[in-house]
Amino acid sequence: MSFKVDFKVRDYECDLQGIVNNSVYFNYLEHARHEFLLANNVDFAALAEQKVNLVVIRSEMNYKDSLRPGDAFYVEVALERESRVKFAFKQKVIRAHDNKLMLDAVVTGTSVNERGRPFLPDAITHLFN
Repeated sequence: MSFKVDFKVRDYECDLQGIVNNSVYFNYLEHARHEFLLANNVDFAALAEQKVNLVVIRSEMNYKDSLRPGDAFYVEVALERESRVKFAFKQKVIRAHDNKLMLDAVVTGTSVNERGRPFLPDAITHLFN
C-alpha cells in the first residue's frame, strides 16, 4: 500500500546553512504517517482513548540531499508488517520539481496496551490484508 502527502519547505525550518534542519524531517515523516493512518480509517486519537498507543521503536534515516526554502516536495508512505507485533513505515522524501530522492527512511513501530505490552490491534492488522 503506497500513499503520499505534499509539502512545501517553510523558511523557519531551515538552519544557518540555508537547508532544512535534519530534525525537521522527523516532523515531515510523522505528519505523513498520521495522514496515511487517517486515510486508512485509523484514528490515532481514538486508539489512544482506548488505551492503545502506537509507538515508534526505531527510526533509520538516510539523508541523500538537502531541501531548501520554498522547495515543494512529497513524502511517500508504505506500510509493511515486520513481525507478529511490529510494523515498518517505509518512507521517502522526494523533491517535486525533479523527483529527486532527498531522504529514505524506515520507521519501525508497534502498539502497546494499557499494561505496556506490545500487540497489534485490528485497526492496524487490517492494513496488511
